[in-house]
Amino acid sequence: MKLKPKKLEKGDTIGIIAPASPLYNKSDLKRGIKTLKEWGYNVIVGENVNQRNEYLAGTDRQRAHDFNAAFANKEIDAIFVTQGGYGSARILRYIDFDIVKENPKIFIGFSDITSLHLAIQKMTGLVTFHGPGMGRFNPEELTDYTKEYMFKAIASSEPVGEIKLADEKKWINIINEGEAEGEIVGGNLTLICSSLGTPYEIDTEGKILFFEDLETEPWIIDHMMTHLFNAGKLQKAAGIVVGECVDCEPFKHYPGFPVTFSLEDILEEFLKPLKIPAIYGLPIGHTKDLATLPLGVQGYLDATNGKFYVKECGTI
Repeated sequence: MKLKPKKLEKGDTIGIIAPASPLYNKSDLKRGIKTLKEWGYNVIVGENVNQRNEYLAGTDRQRAHDFNAAFANKEIDAIFVTQGGYGSARILRYIDFDIVKENPKIFIGFSDITSLHLAIQKMTGLVTFHGPGMGRFNPEELTDYTKEYMFKAIASSEPVGEIKLADEKKWINIINEGEAEGEIVGGNLTLICSSLGTPYEIDTEGKILFFEDLETEPWIIDHMMTHLFNAGKLQKAAGIVVGECVDCEPFKHYPGFPVTFSLEDILEEFLKPLKIPAIYGLPIGHTKDLATLPLGVQGYLDATNGKFYVKECGTI
């Protein structure tokens, strides 16, 4: 059963949690909170947000406690994360999904937060939002595009509509033409693959699958695409939308081979033979301009014209 949270309105209260890595610069959190208050929202900060446990924001139990507490707190209307990083999957064993189901509210984040999106969707049916974390809520990083699409997704009674390019100099790469309609699922490619074989495994059958990644060599993308293909996840999708994969060019970070395929080569090799609508290049990943996507609502892909639409509102 699909659950939808109440849309965000001025005067609502936003809970801040850190389910993965911490914001290492505490001034980023302070600036983010200041921005939310300037927009007209109240803020409650999770008790463990400022904890540090090497690359994690506290222990697994501390981070899970803040997650459960934010959903249980009747004063909180929406939950924003500080950032992704690493560690969301480690807290899944401690999450009380009954609390989530009984208290549907906006939950937004991306990157490592994909683990939580997939688990929430699988265990509760709640629509969540693939969008920016608190680290972006400062004048240097928050673009008009990012802000516009975030509020379209979480503070409107209308569907988000077309996900347009933020930069007119960029273009959409059409891998396979055609049209597809279905529920929107996906997130970060690495975390999607990590879900396979777990109770939170992504379901792509008849759905529009989207994915993106960051700082990943093409051979590693190849490895993950092979994993998804062997698991039948690519073949079962109605359509595929690949977001911008930032810094995934050959030899950018971890040169593993003296010769290599490009990212585009790999996407073409895996997706072209499937003959299902597929495009590459939308700003739905680790890009400066980030479009927020509601997960679990109906989307429409017009791959022939390189366009992708969110057709159903993610809130009530």
